[in-house]
Amino acid sequence: MRDEELEALRERKLTELQSKLEGPATPSIPVEIDSAATLTRLVEDHPLVIVDFHAEWCGPCKQQAPILEQLAGEDKVSVAKVDIDQHQQLAQSQQVRSVPTLIVFREGTPTERLVGVQSLDTLRRLIEQHSA
Repeated sequence: MRDEELEALRERKLTELQSKLEGPATPSIPVEIDSAATLTRLVEDHPLVIVDFHAEWCGPCKQQAPILEQLAGEDKVSVAKVDIDQHQQLAQSQQVRSVPTLIVFREGTPTERLVGVQSLDTLRRLIEQHSA
């Protein structure tokens, strides 16, 4: 290999390694979860994730949605949404019995469970607590 080719290869590998260390970017909008595998991948790939278990027919869930959208845009936490009617087994596996239920995952592990509508301030405090 020529020196130029070798140097280009080194640069490409260095860039790949740096992007792996930085991890995936935090989504700026809530991520719609379509399977248990997608949820697992999200909570493993991002250090802090709030998962919103909701239903289309749920009034309080509709109140919670804009608050979570605002949090997702703040770049400190990834927000995921699981429709319990479309993904009943996933909701059962997480022991969701009422909606909205928010589960906070830190480093892939569930650390908090909140039931009912939560204020923006409450969720920000929770994020700061789990980010420290």
